[in-house]
Amino acid sequence: MCIRLFDHLRLLDWQIEDLTSRIEAAAQQDETARRLMTLPGIGPMCAMAIVTLAPPRESFRKGRDFAAWAGLTPKQHSTGSKTRLGRTSKMGQRDIRRLLILGAMSVIQATERKGGAPEGSWLDRMLKRKPRLLVAIALANKLARMAWALIRNDDVYQVQLAA
Repeated sequence: MCIRLFDHLRLLDWQIEDLTSRIEAAAQQDETARRLMTLPGIGPMCAMAIVTLAPPRESFRKGRDFAAWAGLTPKQHSTGSKTRLGRTSKMGQRDIRRLLILGAMSVIQATERKGGAPEGSWLDRMLKRKPRLLVAIALANKLARMAWALIRNDDVYQVQLAA
């Protein structure tokens, strides 16, 4: 029985490798996916998921609308002139949200391996004040907005250098 299970696991591993290579090849063929992969934290899987599952770019007026569609914006509990933001709504496209959060976590881990984020940067300030997972969700929100901007403007991400 164990041998059958191991054979089944080997077959599943082979299928995962095959599908992964197909997705990577498709991402290299697609112009939008290639532009999305210039963003740190967005790889072939996430880029193809956005290209495949996201509605047309004309569906959203701004990046916040796209991030809200993915379920990465906080709920608003506002009254009168007081704006109160709550937890992330998690109402939206689950697969893209998960991939963006995983990509954000990989950016945070890579930054920590390199000795930390540049002093005074947004990521550095957030990591000093907030838990890592909360920072990852905030970074995923930023990634979603930047991804929408790249799709909308047919642009490529360029790293902003510190002054």
